[in-house]
Amino acid sequence: MSRGTYDLREKVVLITGGNGGIGRATARELLQRGARVVIADIDPATALRASELDDQRAFGCVADVRDRASLDAAVAQAVNWFGRLDVVIANAGLLAKAATFRNTPISDLEATLAVNVTGVANTVAAGLEAVIAQRGQIVLISSVFAFVNGMGTIPYAMSKAAVEQLGRGLRVELAGHDVSVLTAYFSLVQTDMITHGVDEDPMVTELLGTLPGPMLKRITPETAARALADGLESRASRVIRPSLWRPVSALRGLVGPSLDARFATDRRILEVLARLDARTAVSPRPATRKKARA
Repeated sequence: MSRGTYDLREKVVLITGGNGGIGRATARELLQRGARVVIADIDPATALRASELDDQRAFGCVADVRDRASLDAAVAQAVNWFGRLDVVIANAGLLAKAATFRNTPISDLEATLAVNVTGVANTVAAGLEAVIAQRGQIVLISSVFAFVNGMGTIPYAMSKAAVEQLGRGLRVELAGHDVSVLTAYFSLVQTDMITHGVDEDPMVTELLGTLPGPMLKRITPETAARALADGLESRASRVIRPSLWRPVSALRGLVGPSLDARFATDRRILEVLARLDARTAVSPRPATRKKARA
């Protein structure tokens, strides 16, 4: 497949969970680069929110990524509205309240996997034929938690590792169709999800405080959006932000076990995890869910 520049002008891009955070910032960035955007989100106000971005080049429809039929309908509306679909960005995601796996309610595990894994698979499957027809691109939002220790948020880390594997497999399976697959690995992005799921939880803040400072560097949704748009234009297979995570990813086979061994003997980490283990389990609040969006 040619790896030449991919011109975003007039391309039609569907973004799940596009009403806030990374999704909305990406919609703005793509509109600025001349693309047309379809936002699929669980929020009933999605159509209005999309029109606020651009009443001609942005279109919004209500969809739940857990429901394949609603995504099929979103894709049909996108094609009906703009005549084609070039790019699908599976951005919707969920972060449950921090807990040890021992203390994680099964409902939290199921909800996380339903949105972050099944929801991503539903999104890709719904848009795949339309994207193949345009020799377009699929974008998946993974995380650095796909390759670093997920202590305190194991279901989320599991889900992002699954997304990474989906991206790797799709990249090969779709190469013969001239379709590119871009997998994004972000660290802490300053979104409502991080505010509610991390910053407002003193125990999570304390746990993060035991980690090396560089691991805690945050980026803005706009930085993530620019990385995604640049990745699309270059038909990249992956983007990683902050960039300091690139060597960690490249050397994960060495760095990962080393960090795991360090964490497993760090008394500060073990003490916080013990208190987290004893905390009464609480199901995720709506504010931590990104409303099934990113």
